[in-house]
Amino acid sequence: MPERKYHRKIYQKNKAGRIFFFLKLISFCFLFSVFCFLLLFVYYAKDLPRPENFLERPFTQSTRIYDKTGKILLYEIYGEEKRKVVSLNEVPEYLKQAAIVAEDKNFYQHFGVDFKGIARSILINLKIMEPAYGGSTIPQQLVRSSFLTRKKTAERKIREIILAIELDRRYSKDQILEWYLNQIPFGQNAYGVEAAIQTYFKKPVSEVSLAEAATLAALIQAPSYLSPYRENKEKLLSRKDYILEEMKKEGYITQEELETAKKKEIVFAKPFTPIKAPHFVLYVIDYLQKKYGEDFLKEEGLKVYTTLDWELQELAEKVVEEKAKNNEKYRAFNAALAAVSPKTGEILTIVGSKNYFADPYPEGCNPGKDCLFDPEFNVAIQGLRQPGSAFKPFVYATAFAKGFSDKTIVVDEETNFGTWGGKPFIPRNYDGKFRGPVTLREALAQSLNVPSVKVLNSMAGLEDSIKTAKDLGITTLNNQPSFYGLSLVLGGGEVKLIDMVSAYGVFAAEGFKIPPSFISKIEDSEGNLIEENKKTQVRVLEVQVAKLLNDVLSDNKARTPIFGPRSNLYFENYQVAAKTGTTQNYQDGWVVGYTPTIVTGVWVGNNNNSPMTKLGEALAGPIWRAFLEKALLKFPKENFNNNLEIE
Repeated sequence: MPERKYHRKIYQKNKAGRIFFFLKLISFCFLFSVFCFLLLFVYYAKDLPRPENFLERPFTQSTRIYDKTGKILLYEIYGEEKRKVVSLNEVPEYLKQAAIVAEDKNFYQHFGVDFKGIARSILINLKIMEPAYGGSTIPQQLVRSSFLTRKKTAERKIREIILAIELDRRYSKDQILEWYLNQIPFGQNAYGVEAAIQTYFKKPVSEVSLAEAATLAALIQAPSYLSPYRENKEKLLSRKDYILEEMKKEGYITQEELETAKKKEIVFAKPFTPIKAPHFVLYVIDYLQKKYGEDFLKEEGLKVYTTLDWELQELAEKVVEEKAKNNEKYRAFNAALAAVSPKTGEILTIVGSKNYFADPYPEGCNPGKDCLFDPEFNVAIQGLRQPGSAFKPFVYATAFAKGFSDKTIVVDEETNFGTWGGKPFIPRNYDGKFRGPVTLREALAQSLNVPSVKVLNSMAGLEDSIKTAKDLGITTLNNQPSFYGLSLVLGGGEVKLIDMVSAYGVFAAEGFKIPPSFISKIEDSEGNLIEENKKTQVRVLEVQVAKLLNDVLSDNKARTPIFGPRSNLYFENYQVAAKTGTTQNYQDGWVVGYTPTIVTGVWVGNNNNSPMTKLGEALAGPIWRAFLEKALLKFPKENFNNNLEIE
């Protein structure tokens, strides 16, 4: 045999051997990979839960906030999911189709995992340079939301894929779709299509329209981000139109149905907020979240017993809304009320605006900036407003503590107190009249401005008056005394309504201060006490000074020359102390008053500081009186101890 032929034969034989070896290696690697995959499959698939578990959630317990009795549930933080299970037969075909088009176009073709879809999503994300599109199928989303954590790891993804394949192998496509449509979150605490339709459109799922179905399917991608009650509503509607167009491409709807559905206006139901006493509850929630954290509140089942008196809260909300409506003709569009127990410091009721659930006014205004009425802003807790003459008792208390009495004489006459703010400070009484010599009792009871400035200037002192106010509970006077000047006694410093009510509570408690509290106790899910209100009384004002203030502020005869004998401040069968306040240009109106058992303060005005057209007492007084005359019936009748020793 020629040498060339021999070498060629050997070469071909070696080449065939190498190819055979390479094929064997590939086969081995393939079989080994299959073997490893099967091991992984067996390892993860063995833990696939029972199918009925797809209608159950991991056991977590929500935090519940109650009134002081523990019988009225005010709010539940991340409470149980709103869900009503429906069969697939009850779901309209176009809602099923919309969900499939939106989340898993190849649902009826793949075996639980759509590798083409994953590859397509990767390419799209690379093209737009952001991870906007996922490749998860409906079975993958179902097992992820039911059994897996949100933590993104390779192990979780492997488990997700294997569980999805096994789920698809074990159950029919329709069964999986039914579970999915009953499981997925749609925002607003609604899980499943029935709860979602009820939440957003107030109808059963069987009555949903094509356009509404596409809108619901659009929410699945990002329920919170695309919420119709937030700033991305237009993005939700844009995605709705995209889903409708995809349904047309897939042959689910006709061109006519597409055009009709795209033109149909989507009217969302007003969001239902299962919350009572919203301004108060949100105040409590803010405290809880800062102390315990949002996740802890969501999962650990705390029971929060607040100080709120639900009966008084209902009364306050009704009175404020009704009376504030009448004030609108005087250009006063908002009101707030707070009530506290002077014996315990417990906040009994908070109404931060005339109606938390109403719309801002005027239409088109910007809440937090220029609205006359901003419903969600809590004026009672957060509002910084000038108190007008309602600040005067702190100055008179300071003067009384220095030895002056209610019989001390001061002259009510035109007086130039020097330059302040670049202008002569020459205060006037609200009626423009001067009364000559008056006692401090008359000056305070009748809220005379000129005598009050003299009391601050020559008897009480600016720094000491600020200290008294702070000692009693005013938390906002943090500038240098010179910043406020003598106008302080006329309400020149901004305060909070809750601070004013709490500080007046010191007078009612005869000089004892208890900081305002809003939580009585907190228990864990097992009933163990984890927090309890243990605030105690501290004396911050001499008892005789407090008694004298109570006597003056409840002296109906002394205030009659200004307010009349039967004003809003007078209660025929009760001894009630009270003080009014109106700021310059009628921007704020106040009444703060009390008995030994309850302190109540009312503010009226506009969120944007626009002036009203009437005195504060005339607008705040009817609200304050209507609340207090019914609230007093809840408490034992008590009078002030007027055993005075101050001369």
